[in-house]
Amino acid sequence: MRFCIAFFSFVFLVELARTHFFNLTCLKACDKFFVMEQLINSILVLKPASLAFLIGITFLILLATFFLGKTIGSLLTKSAFSKMLKTERSDAVKRSRAVIGGQVTEQLAPLFPDFPARYDEAKFLGKPVDFIAFKGLEENAENGECFVDKVLFIEVKTGNSTLSPRERAIKDAVDNGRVGYVVWRKE
Repeated sequence: MRFCIAFFSFVFLVELARTHFFNLTCLKACDKFFVMEQLINSILVLKPASLAFLIGITFLILLATFFLGKTIGSLLTKSAFSKMLKTERSDAVKRSRAVIGGQVTEQLAPLFPDFPARYDEAKFLGKPVDFIAFKGLEENAENGECFVDKVLFIEVKTGNSTLSPRERAIKDAVDNGRVGYVVWRKE
């Protein structure tokens, strides 16, 4: 933008010099050097008042160009910043809602009918997996015998979320049978 304003200012000055200080009827592209030479010669032979006028006009045009460019640049920057801020706020609100929705679903998951274990069989851990469930433990405790049909590590996901690297590593360990049971006594 500043370049365009400066260019048109220069063209204005050349036109002003061409029409007022020397008599050229036609300005061709091939005569650029000739025009510049004539312009420089005409400036050198100008009366001091005319030269001061030309320098003053040039200075005013450059000053106006500078402040106009600065104002336009400032307005464009403010507009771009405002758009960016609006987009980032919208994105942050969407992500926040998704996280809160995931946390609520995570806490209420055992109450859904398609949850892989009964509510009283699942114990919430939160990290690194959401639940650990002991399938069949509560059912068999009534007749005096206790055994577990299956131990489940349950990770609750909503929307398009995927397993984190830690969750993936735990899933791989369970899938490959690298699971153990340890009794630790403090005496």
